[in-house]
Amino acid sequence: MDASNYSLKVNRDLLNPSFESYRLSLDAIPKYNVELDAAVEEMKLKENQYTLDHMRAFGMYNYLHLDPWYEDSVLFVDCKGRVLSLTVTLDTALGKPREVYRIEGDSWQREDRLCASLSLTSATWAALSDGSGSLFLLRTGKRADSSHLKWEALFIEDVGDPFIILHSVSHVHDGVHTLEVLLLRIQRDQQETKGSEFSTSLEWITVSNVAGKGPEKKYEVKRRRVLKGKTVPNYAAIEPQGKGLMVAAEKPFVFTHVDGQPVEPPVQEPMEVETTEPIYFWQQTADDITMIVRMPEGVTKEAVHFRLTKDDISIGVKGSDPFLEGQLFASVDPEASAWIIKNDKSLEVTLQKQVPDGSMWPELVMGNGRGKYMLSDEQVAQIHERLTHLTSEDMNADPARDMPPCNSQELEDCDQFPEEGSNLTYFDGQSLKPTRVVNLGIHQYLFTVDVNPSEMPCLCLRHDVDALLWQPRPDQPDDMWEHIATFNALGYVQASKRDKKFLTCAPNFSYASLCECLRRSFIYRQPQTLDTVLFNRKQGRQVGQVAKQQVDSLDVDKPILGFRASNERLYILTCSNLYVLKVNND
Repeated sequence: MDASNYSLKVNRDLLNPSFESYRLSLDAIPKYNVELDAAVEEMKLKENQYTLDHMRAFGMYNYLHLDPWYEDSVLFVDCKGRVLSLTVTLDTALGKPREVYRIEGDSWQREDRLCASLSLTSATWAALSDGSGSLFLLRTGKRADSSHLKWEALFIEDVGDPFIILHSVSHVHDGVHTLEVLLLRIQRDQQETKGSEFSTSLEWITVSNVAGKGPEKKYEVKRRRVLKGKTVPNYAAIEPQGKGLMVAAEKPFVFTHVDGQPVEPPVQEPMEVETTEPIYFWQQTADDITMIVRMPEGVTKEAVHFRLTKDDISIGVKGSDPFLEGQLFASVDPEASAWIIKNDKSLEVTLQKQVPDGSMWPELVMGNGRGKYMLSDEQVAQIHERLTHLTSEDMNADPARDMPPCNSQELEDCDQFPEEGSNLTYFDGQSLKPTRVVNLGIHQYLFTVDVNPSEMPCLCLRHDVDALLWQPRPDQPDDMWEHIATFNALGYVQASKRDKKFLTCAPNFSYASLCECLRRSFIYRQPQTLDTVLFNRKQGRQVGQVAKQQVDSLDVDKPILGFRASNERLYILTCSNLYVLKVNND
């Protein structure tokens, strides 16, 4: 199947255009502390691990793992090579984390190893890396059952250079149990003569029970596939049945080897990001859209092909195929729209939005990447002025006080978007070719979270100022990514946190949270209806809902190594302590 370009379809019922801001709440968050018997060893980057990709992959690794199958159960690996598990049932009576597995051997003591990584494959299986190149597949039993004190290793094998585990799944086909594991490595590439001389590889390993359907278990590697790219992917996950792979990255990945044999380079396909000049430019207001379309020089009105309905547009030259054709992002009023020829080489089109509700379109023609959106200086100034109050870190008891104007020179690097943009790609597991591609454009990646353990992990992207959560649906080829939740203004708020390290949300979407490198964490709750009457003194109107922001600070100046959120609790891991914050009481 040839690669097809797709667009992410925003569910407008999940957007809140009337959202104003978060209100700082001074309500105390119950916090509980578990002191660890042995430290969690933070693996410092070596002298030869100097690139930004090394920092993103290993320096920002989340050492804490939330079990999506068993609520409020977290796991981590300490400096002794012990996999420790803590299940919270009563916050006021937290026990000590219990050992469920221990990495044995000399590899754990190697100085050139990476951090140990863990992936919870299913309700009864887990994948573990010792950071030195060994892969462990562990039968855990039902982890919520305290009688299963120890995990059993049914597969241990050195699979090459040190790696971390990104994702793993377990499935049964024709009675044969199979595990799929996705590994990440950053390796020096002798063919890379420019830049950092490093490349990123993803290895997709399939391990199956070769003993058949009987009670005996013997697992062996059945297939190994390697993809390579020039950046660390923001998101990478295997389809639940092992039929495909999904990758989101700022630069493309391609399959290079299968079972050690090189793969022929793929033919260049139109799904690649276009590097040519845009064929149209567009601007918008709350009521209308203006687009300038490049036309052959000397074009006349009679030669122009222009067709417009309320949902579709087609522009070209008569006698040739349209060079701009597709579905509009939203409906327009064809009767109130018009076009004229400018300078004998361009077409100026004015589109009247059918529902001028003040909302701005993230794109003009669905799935078309040949246009360039232009913001006027006036629009930029208005946006910054309107959103300045969202980025304040002051614990301001008077939210109505005047705030200073936003200085564009003080915008954070995380608020800037890569010039090339990034793609979200689905690779077919048999052909190893991309079959679905979404050009993410300026939609900045924010975080990954497991919402439903039976489905692929969700990814959160910035859309304008909001953060939108997307659930991959590989079994629905025509609608492969579903917008399932929105965190109001979180996209803009997180950009103001200079020391931001981890960002996540509760699986039921009740709140989102981020933490800094040291001490502080921020909680952003969904708007809730008020039980009492509250008026906005500045605007003189009643406020129906309030979205609360809460701030917590640890009592130690130790780096935060792990950060996870359940529906009720927030877990924060340092080298010597595990903190449990009771966020919700439901």
